Amino acid sequence: MKALIFDVDGTLAETEELHRQAFNRTFQDFGLDWHWSVDTYRDLLKTAGGKERLRVWRDRVGARVSDATITELHKEKTGHYGRLMSEAGVRLRPGIADLMDFARKNGLKRAIATTTNRPNVDALCLAAFGRPAQDLFDTIAAGDEVPAKKPAPDVYLLALERLEVAAGEAIAFEDSRIGVLSAKAAGLRVIAAPSLYTTSDRLDEADLTAPALSLELVREASAFFSGAFSG
Repeated sequence: MKALIFDVDGTLAETEELHRQAFNRTFQDFGLDWHWSVDTYRDLLKTAGGKERLRVWRDRVGARVSDATITELHKEKTGHYGRLMSEAGVRLRPGIADLMDFARKNGLKRAIATTTNRPNVDALCLAAFGRPAQDLFDTIAAGDEVPAKKPAPDVYLLALERLEVAAGEAIAFEDSRIGVLSAKAAGLRVIAAPSLYTTSDRLDEADLTAPALSLELVREASAFFSGAFSG
């Protein structure tokens, strides 16, 4: 085993509620009579990517909002998210710090494969780790760098290419169905732990699922993963 590849939102930390609040603040700024409840946002998360969710919602409610405005909305929302993250802070999900430390001590590469954009990754890392993303991960593959977002495999394939490791030499960590499908389509083995917003997701395609991630969980799976984490 040579690498661990992490999803971001819902996997590294419970960030989706801050995203939802950032969207709603943006709608107010633009004078739109849109409001995403928790249940609405949970449903919209079945579509990967903020701009993509905005388009889905626009079409669902029949709003006359151009793609150019969608881009402006998303840019404003990214700013709100960064400010909310700075103000409220966020804690890593259980097990993440242990997994990151284990990878560092054992010479495993660490990567991000996410549908979100790079500014959101940086905001989370500064809030949760107190360090910029580039200091923590060997590579960061973000959704705005690939043609197709999850459940397409593109972002994982990009991460593997940059890491210069084969799919069979890495494990992906995910929290959602579309994330699991993306990683599996890229040929990766996947450990999934649902987040607060994905508790109803079917994660059958994951190689291993659990309520939360932990180093102990990965060690217990070492036999299944050909002893990758033994020792």
